[in-house]
Amino acid sequence: MSANSPLLKGSRRSFLQWSAAAAAVSAFRIVNEPMLAAAAVDRDMQHFPPGSIVINANENPLGPCVEARSAMADILPQGGRYCWWLKDELTKQLAQSLGVKPEYVAVFPGSSEPLHFSVLAFTSPTRSYVTADPGYESGMNAAKYSGARVVTTALTKSFAHDIPAMLEAAPDAGLFYVCTPNNPTGTVTPHSAIEELVAKKPKGSVVLVDEAYIHFSDTTTALDLVNAGQDVVVLRTFSKIYGMAGIRCGAAIARPDLLQKIIPQGGGSAMPVTSLVAASASLKHTQLVPDRKRINTEIREKTFDWLKSQGYSFTPSQANFFMLDTKRPVKEVIAAMAAQKVFIGRPWPVWPTHARITVGTQQEMDAFRTAFTAVMKNAASVSFALPTRSPEQRRDGFLADGQLLTGL
Repeated sequence: MSANSPLLKGSRRSFLQWSAAAAAVSAFRIVNEPMLAAAAVDRDMQHFPPGSIVINANENPLGPCVEARSAMADILPQGGRYCWWLKDELTKQLAQSLGVKPEYVAVFPGSSEPLHFSVLAFTSPTRSYVTADPGYESGMNAAKYSGARVVTTALTKSFAHDIPAMLEAAPDAGLFYVCTPNNPTGTVTPHSAIEELVAKKPKGSVVLVDEAYIHFSDTTTALDLVNAGQDVVVLRTFSKIYGMAGIRCGAAIARPDLLQKIIPQGGGSAMPVTSLVAASASLKHTQLVPDRKRINTEIREKTFDWLKSQGYSFTPSQANFFMLDTKRPVKEVIAAMAAQKVFIGRPWPVWPTHARITVGTQQEMDAFRTAFTAVMKNAASVSFALPTRSPEQRRDGFLADGQLLTGL
């Protein structure tokens, strides 16, 4: 075959493209591996003092349902085997529950991996990554490895993604990221706005809709756009309402050709057998989602009523967290709350007086109210020193003093 033949040129071009993608993935894994398994969480947070109230990471305090726990215990003797068929079974079960074809579903250990892999697949130095601010920053970190320009736009007055602004800011967009309900505000972007984005986006770009928290809300899913064959990828996870954040199971739902561009970036590997059976058991529990949605809503709204009575403002969340305006530099409040052994969420630079509060159990939120009242009555900052880490521990996107750069 001639060295100048079109076939050989095409093969070389494909090989070079594959090599570049593989190099990016390799670097991404080496430099920031924890962000692939989940979003980067400060490792010091495993050292909460006994009796702490931990409402900082959008975790579900209820954990996995009883059926999921039982399924995990039963599968443990087979933990030495890959059990590929469990992944196939969950894929079919999840597809049926979502109303899509099985070939439109790819299962991953959580939804963070397909988020990162989507950024690597659909952005580049000439194709920008577009997101909201404040918003979930994890995709921005992935964009460093694809070399993409990161474009951020402010939320609207109703705390939705500003679709016209996103379109105007990035005519070169490769990937638009819409998290709804949005992390960290808990607010939703209407389905009509997502439809507008899909209709007006640049040719060849993809819309990534992160529905990690959709089960807590009344908003409409974007899965109909996937079924309509649009350039849309929807992310789902079992971490939140299903209480499986530490077990790791999620999925990307999209046209098969889009999934194939995501999966080679690192997907397609074996899944933990415990997560597969836990997810399957959770899906079979038909009352799990409505029951937990009701519990979360009741506790959240009770907390909102109290905050309003105290004169504090917050985002109109439909999720299991919200942003609270503390009316002073939020880092001071976070430190003072930690001194009360109540650990609340991290700051977002664009909103320097706001803290993200996870909705815990009623007992936890009662403790939050008590601590917050005490902190806000005391104008002085109270510090709380986390355990000192060795230089080897000061890595993976964290500052030397333990300050979190990005996270859940």
